[in-house]
Amino acid sequence: MKLTLHHINLSTQNVEQMNGFYRGVLGLTEESAGLPTLEKNKGYSGDVAFVSDGHIQMHLAQKDVLAGFRAGHIVNPVSHGHIAYRTDDLDTFKAHLEAQGVQYSDWGNAAVAGWRQIFFYDPDGNVIEVHQADE
Repeated sequence: MKLTLHHINLSTQNVEQMNGFYRGVLGLTEESAGLPTLEKNKGYSGDVAFVSDGHIQMHLAQKDVLAGFRAGHIVNPVSHGHIAYRTDDLDTFKAHLEAQGVQYSDWGNAAVAGWRQIFFYDPDGNVIEVHQADE
């Protein structure tokens, strides 16, 4: 199983202001390639802006402290943001986490169409996403 850094998600109360900051101050561009299709009726319906340095995406997501509760999952990826990795074999990675004793929330494709996603915490409580894009 291969992991590659895919995106960093920052949760915010003001998506428009954050989008302006990252585009204007840091010179990031609006991401247009490979964007996820949000499933806004399955637990998270917030606004999201997508920017990139040309290699790594940033997802600037509207903060929603109740998204995990509404979707029935322990880990909430939009309460404080998260870092995300893409894998080519999510099932093998889940087995790896289980062997390591790391609990995770399997969101399936409840947040993004065409992506199977899991979320878990690092030892300091930071949220980590690992997802696999459908072929």
